[in-house]
Amino acid sequence: MAAISSLPFAALRRAADCRPSTAAAAAGAGAGAVVLSVRPRRGSRSVVRCVATAGDVPPTVAETKMNFLKSYKRPIPSIYSTVLQELLVQQHLMRYKTTYQYDAVFALGFVTVYDQLMEGYPSNEDRDAIFKAYITALNEDPEQYRADAQKMEEWARSQNGNSLVEFSSKDGEIEAILKDISERAQGKGSFSYSRFFAVGLFRLLELANATEPTILDKLCAALNINKRSVDRDLDVYRNILSKLVQAKELLKEYVEREKKKREERSETPKSNEAVTKFDGSLNSMRH
Repeated sequence: MAAISSLPFAALRRAADCRPSTAAAAAGAGAGAVVLSVRPRRGSRSVVRCVATAGDVPPTVAETKMNFLKSYKRPIPSIYSTVLQELLVQQHLMRYKTTYQYDAVFALGFVTVYDQLMEGYPSNEDRDAIFKAYITALNEDPEQYRADAQKMEEWARSQNGNSLVEFSSKDGEIEAILKDISERAQGKGSFSYSRFFAVGLFRLLELANATEPTILDKLCAALNINKRSVDRDLDVYRNILSKLVQAKELLKEYVEREKKKREERSETPKSNEAVTKFDGSLNSMRH
């Protein structure tokens, strides 16, 4: 069990009960107001961006965790609960960054991590209910996460290494999503890189059977993503999975030992009862 508590989620330790800072543009604006900033794009019309002011204060980490516990009230085994709580804290901090914008690659990454974490959970129904409570606690749509992740997976299975990195020259729903990410990552809109995004990229490569190391380099370049950050976060992800597998093995061994002890304890009274009956019958014969 000790292995789980050492999972290296960098955001957890500084998240105790903090509120993400509101936009600096809110200073001096009236409470509840919205500041509109106009930023021109090259070769296109101006883009209007909405910046939330102090009237739109995001929830605290504690409030997000409480929302999760209110949505799912059943006890969760500690091996899963510990990691879920850490993930929720980390994702809360991502979710309420001023640069955050949901996208399908991020969704694929989170769904991949969640499904890996909850693999082997005692109840499929509870696993789905926990997922719903988790995403809802972040004020997002769990059905959208699942639907977008499925779309990305289906698309990736029809691709290969070369076609993955050539999305910019093609038309299609997923290609349009990747083009949008590339533009935003280049500075033409809000984009906040995260570990879940890195896992989403890894999952695309995995499903496309793109095993050549250079494919990830090319995909990161096409998306304007820092390859070094992706490599670092994928190493962390693999480390987490390794520790999780070890912890689950320990839990499995513990459950089996406890089950065996209970069976042995339940058999002992029966043996004593049989001996007592035998002794009683023997005594009656003597009389």
